[in-house]
Amino acid sequence: MEALILEPSLYTVKAILILDNDGDRLFAKYYDDTYPSVKEQKTFEKNIFNKTHRTDSEIALLEGLTVVYKSSIDLYFYVIGSSYENELMLMTVLNCLFDSLSQMLRKNVEKRALLENMEGLFLAVDEIVDGGVILESDPQQVVHRVALRGEDVPLTEQTVSQVLQSAKEQIKWSLLR
Repeated sequence: MEALILEPSLYTVKAILILDNDGDRLFAKYYDDTYPSVKEQKTFEKNIFNKTHRTDSEIALLEGLTVVYKSSIDLYFYVIGSSYENELMLMTVLNCLFDSLSQMLRKNVEKRALLENMEGLFLAVDEIVDGGVILESDPQQVVHRVALRGEDVPLTEQTVSQVLQSAKEQIKWSLLR
């Protein structure tokens, strides 16, 4: 038999998903065109959820893709790679994401807390994976970098919640003087 030799690639992650306990999307970031339309992505997400939400395992093969996953209270975290991808690398990304969020949300990894801190989630995912390439696997470093990016940001680049929080703090300190 002829062995298939694949060129090594840095592009290991095809997607990162977070679904709620109904299988609805809370966060999804696709790094290639495996599922180009939103309709195809949502169908794929429903298939993943239906296959994984009742099991206690950590890995699944679905539609020619390797899916590693973890659940916490009312959230399901997924990291997806190609069928020939190293499962340990994908699991490292999943654990880094989960542990980073756990630290950022003070061990309260559940839907409401995540929705209140979506900007932290976006920053953490961007620190861990960029364009499908794994950049960081240490949760401490991710949390540190997310905290640094939250401070000293120009007013024009802050989110509305950051501006409101900053205004509240300034009013509080002006009243305490």
